[in-house]
Amino acid sequence: MAIRADYHLHTSHSTDSKEPMENMILKAIDLGLTQICFTEHMDIDFPSLPGDPENQFLVNTDSYLFDVIRYREKYADKIKVLFGIELGLQPHIAKENARYIKEYDFDFVIGSSHICNKKDPFWDSFYEGRSEEEAYREYFNSILENIKSFSNYDVYGHLDYVVRYGPNQDKDYSYEKYKDILDKILETLIDKEKGIEINTGGLAKGLKEANPCMGILKRYRELGGEIITVGSDAHDTLRIADRFDRAAEMLLECGFKYYTVFEKRMPEFKRI
Repeated sequence: MAIRADYHLHTSHSTDSKEPMENMILKAIDLGLTQICFTEHMDIDFPSLPGDPENQFLVNTDSYLFDVIRYREKYADKIKVLFGIELGLQPHIAKENARYIKEYDFDFVIGSSHICNKKDPFWDSFYEGRSEEEAYREYFNSILENIKSFSNYDVYGHLDYVVRYGPNQDKDYSYEKYKDILDKILETLIDKEKGIEINTGGLAKGLKEANPCMGILKRYRELGGEIITVGSDAHDTLRIADRFDRAAEMLLECGFKYYTVFEKRMPEFKRI
């Protein structure tokens, strides 16, 4: 395996996973990974539907950190275990997010857009009454607003996440179709010295390509972007490092020679 570090993992510390952290670590060791970074969900002011639990994506960070420390020590001779967070970005909570990130010594921070203007693209209602293109454009414009209002993260996660849940997913989607707004996003990220991730979770959701698509990956590289992490977005042991061989092929095809890992928020480049 060319890529031996999974930098997007969730455990039972995230509401949408039931997998104990130790199980994830043991599986990663089994797969021959040299390091993993847990990135539990922290989405402040996540909207709820009737029946949803309140504060459903707020991690108990102290409990989470306790587990990271004890398993990091337990398996130190077999794998490097890192402390990350997937931070849900929304402009109106930028100050709260900034305070939260300063409270903990994270190794790595993913900034993600799970919510668009207080609506979840996972909901069918996000797409009702308008074209799929209009919905996707609203989502991409919200990303641009997010990255202009908040900067304390290392990479932007699954940049075209919205296509996982659109009525036709990525059937009629391409970088070229949304080039005007996507270029603004990529240029802003590069100006702020932020990276992106290649997230293989999209492939598991039935997409033709990972998140983001090949067109975005190529354009990021053309514009001078170099910082790119690789994450499975696994919420259980079955999907750790899922399709990482394919991810390596995609990165090489897009002009990348290295992928990135982080420790204490500092990037290190590993040859593919």
